[in-house]
Amino acid sequence: MTTSGPSAYLQVAEQVRDRITAGEFPPGSQLPSLADLQAQYGFSHGVGQSAYRLLEQEGVVLAKQGRGYFVRRPEPRAALVRRRPADGTPGPDNACLAEQGVSTGLHSHSTTEPATSDTAERLGVEPGAPVMHTSYVYLVDGEPGYLADSWEPMAVTGHHLIALPEAGPYSGLGVAARMAAIGIEVGEPVELVTARALTRTEAQALAQLPGAPALAVRRTHYDRATGRPVETADLVLPGERWATQYGRRPGA
Repeated sequence: MTTSGPSAYLQVAEQVRDRITAGEFPPGSQLPSLADLQAQYGFSHGVGQSAYRLLEQEGVVLAKQGRGYFVRRPEPRAALVRRRPADGTPGPDNACLAEQGVSTGLHSHSTTEPATSDTAERLGVEPGAPVMHTSYVYLVDGEPGYLADSWEPMAVTGHHLIALPEAGPYSGLGVAARMAAIGIEVGEPVELVTARALTRTEAQALAQLPGAPALAVRRTHYDRATGRPVETADLVLPGERWATQYGRRPGA
């Protein structure tokens, strides 16, 4: 089939959709590359990209950065629970995923840096004040699952063994448990959740395509005794993979 004109991508999308419906490409299987589509239908790569983009918007196709296009599996999103466990154990997100039979892990990097104006406002410190910045790539079943950047004021943690979140005797415990080690009790964090598109850098880290939908969570932990912010973070979750869950049922 040779296509041309502004409706070309619609014709190609219809052809690919029909092939998926007919079972030629089962859920999870890889679809033809843009070069293959060009050879089959006779058009530019741009038409193929537009066709796949339309099928992505319809929820039929999933694009994976550097890997190509795949038939989306009709699976529910995993719930990333945004609360501390009732027993106070650390790591609510990973604990929830482990209960679902999902293996978890992370890569992290920490460095001391001057607070930007935005970070300073969120932490209640002066711009340029030293903060510990930790970047995370959280792994889910061995693949990048979601991202986080966390900042803590060195005025709070700098003279304690908890200064490096992922090193030392308190590594990996989560914000609440680490702060408790220096006598600071934090309550449930304040979180603002918005929807936006993945940036190019975020998409590359998550093996997604730039512009894919994402949930952005802006989180801040406060010292319950003084009301002072002691940690703030930005989390980025691919929207096609995650739902967020808050609150706790009575008795749970």
